[in-house]
Amino acid sequence: MSLKVNCIMFLTVALVICISLVSALSASKEISDPTEQLRPFVDKIVSVLTDPTLQGEKKCFERREKVMMIVRERFDFFEMSKKVLGRQWRKLSVEEKQEFVDLFTSLLEHAYIGKIEDYSQQKVEFKGQRIKGDRAQVRTLLIDKEVIIPVSYIMLLKGEKWMVYDIVVEGVSLVRNYLDQFKEILRKDSYASLLKQLQDKVNELNFSTKPCPTDINTQKS
Repeated sequence: MSLKVNCIMFLTVALVICISLVSALSASKEISDPTEQLRPFVDKIVSVLTDPTLQGEKKCFERREKVMMIVRERFDFFEMSKKVLGRQWRKLSVEEKQEFVDLFTSLLEHAYIGKIEDYSQQKVEFKGQRIKGDRAQVRTLLIDKEVIIPVSYIMLLKGEKWMVYDIVVEGVSLVRNYLDQFKEILRKDSYASLLKQLQDKVNELNFSTKPCPTDINTQKS
């Protein structure tokens, strides 16, 4: 084979490699990393929690409603519900799955927001991220004066959007905590019993005489 032919083959291979690399880099730039997608979401939540017009116990439900409007943009409640029910999820009809998602979402409103809303002058520091395939963890610190709360967001890439499907607050995974509780109920009783207990808990929180009720079962010692 002549030197000229060798050169042409080499240049052709090099060109193909360059095109592949450029395409890969372009594709990776199209999707923001999880931290960059999460940052404006967290900023919007903090802006609600620090809004002077939404402070105090009398504004509790209005404040939580505004936070939940933001949360729905980035939280994958369907994926959360699927994980906390484990094997039971596969046994449910489409209608039953949606019913559970709605109830569980209401419960998380009190669990997640109830954990963070007391820190009205807070700031958030992003401490790093870890990505493995279509999963990611973004670590943050919620800081209010001398109080520091570590909050990690566990995320799943869906299309071009990183969606939160678990929150680890002070080392406690909300999904894992509820999974353990629900698994125990299902072991001793039926799914119908779990659904009733969940409905009773949501009703208790929604109509509580406490100004800002929180699901205390999420607070492990």
